Amino acid sequence: MDDDGRRVEQPRKKALTNRVRRIEGQVGGVLNMIENDRYCVDILTQISAIKSALDGVSIQILSSHANGCVRRAVQEDGGEDAIDELLQVVRRMIR
Repeated sequence: MDDDGRRVEQPRKKALTNRVRRIEGQVGGVLNMIENDRYCVDILTQISAIKSALDGVSIQILSSHANGCVRRAVQEDGGEDAIDELLQVVRRMIR
């Protein structure tokens, strides 16, 4: 659900939830590594892998949004607001 209370069913929900659950497990692994005083470089390597996995999930959701919500908005009313919103999201993602 977004900030406006709108709901959108994700087309590949099962695959996305599985990926996020794996990421959740990786984060737990990093916590254990920190608690067990593991070598800094090993921890940083795992954090890098988590960031990469999150980027992959973000790209999938962004693609679904562009091909679903944004496309529909363009067809219905030109989509200026949806395109602006999409560009704002992309700007946040690349920071």
